[in-house]
Amino acid sequence: MNPILGTAIFIILWWLAFFLLLPFGAKSFHEAGETPPAGTEAGAPQFHRLGMKALIAAAIAFVLWFAVAWAIKVDLFHVIQ
Repeated sequence: MNPILGTAIFIILWWLAFFLLLPFGAKSFHEAGETPPAGTEAGAPQFHRLGMKALIAAAIAFVLWFAVAWAIKVDLFHVIQ
């Protein structure tokens, strides 16, 4: 696999994992029964934890990337190059 293809696959897998992780652990002010600070929507999450979700997404993408790289190496997809 060439480096550009490998990087593109990793980025796509990372974004997919990141967007799938976004709703996990998100609790809004409305669900908590609290009044949001001024200028904040009641449905906005109290704590978004984007850094932790980005790291978890990177770990998931890393594992999936190795699976895709292995599948390409053993020609599981029968890709003509």
